[in-house]
Amino acid sequence: MHTPVTIIGAGLGGLTLARVLHVHGIAVTVHEAEPSPTARSQGGMLDIHDYNGQLALEAAGLMAEFRAVVLQGRQAMRVLDPDGTVLYDKADDGTGGRPEVQRGELRRVLLDSLPAGTVRWGRKVSSARTLGEGRHEVVFADGSTLVTSLLVGADGAWSRVRPLLSAATPEYVGRSVVETYLFEADTRHRAAAKAVGGGSMIVPRPDREIFAHRETGDTLHAYVGISEPREWFAAIDFTDAAESTARVAKEFDGWAPELTALITESDLPPALRPLYALPTGHRWDRVPGVTLIGDAAHLSAPNGEGANLAMLDGAELGTALAAHPDDTEAALTAYEQAMFPRSAEVSPHDSDQLQEFLLDGNAATS
Repeated sequence: MHTPVTIIGAGLGGLTLARVLHVHGIAVTVHEAEPSPTARSQGGMLDIHDYNGQLALEAAGLMAEFRAVVLQGRQAMRVLDPDGTVLYDKADDGTGGRPEVQRGELRRVLLDSLPAGTVRWGRKVSSARTLGEGRHEVVFADGSTLVTSLLVGADGAWSRVRPLLSAATPEYVGRSVVETYLFEADTRHRAAAKAVGGGSMIVPRPDREIFAHRETGDTLHAYVGISEPREWFAAIDFTDAAESTARVAKEFDGWAPELTALITESDLPPALRPLYALPTGHRWDRVPGVTLIGDAAHLSAPNGEGANLAMLDGAELGTALAAHPDDTEAALTAYEQAMFPRSAEVSPHDSDQLQEFLLDGNAATS
């Protein structure tokens, strides 16, 4: 008989795992801290790669649903100099292997593929402890508890499950991003919209960078990267939109106005997102009845792979559990032996587009 699986976290990785388990007839429950599926904006765009994220969706039997939410034309990519000179401009000819979707839409596809009641909302975990013999107790913020013989931490950068396996904690990588939004861009922010183009745009410099992409609804979503210690950002009052906007924009003095407009014309207050990472090659010794996927396992500095790797983790763990119905430990061992080297291969500098500059949980506060 299959052991019911308890997943902590209803992000893309946890939901992919839940879906693959459901496809194979394995009982699963997902516990999520957020009170509802719509409690929080799920962020911007993700490019789902044909060598990992799409493989996960194939294992989940959701490729048709995925294709239905792909935004056509968004694989276009531009690279500019700070003076606005276009250094690289690649149109989306429909042949690329990294189609773009809104993160929230992809999450909705996964949620809709699960039976009602699979995800338990408003279940914030405060701690977890090992009881022995492969059993683990999870304590929730409301004081309730559960005991499970198969626990999966899909709970991101600040995982409450990770301490069962590892003493490692995320460290600040020396860079933060400031997130901005420009709405009705083609009519209200024409210069910025023209600079970004139809897909993504990046202006790379070693310690200052602007990355932006075009989302649905004529929206530009920008990530302004600044390499400075946490103390530097602490001196800026981000509760004061005018002050923080001016202070961030000052770091880009001399850049073309159509680029700095992505800062100064933001229709929402700028939001600070410090970036964190676990040690490169993070791994742990096998502990019966528990494992990690996604950022809980291998949080990295921005590398363009976070969401894709989390989904592949979920799919491969689900497939391994289905392949070893009577030997959970064999399944967990097989999954981890493949996952450890795969996640270590991805360097923080491997991304050619930094498409997930922010949105995989590595931008967080402790």
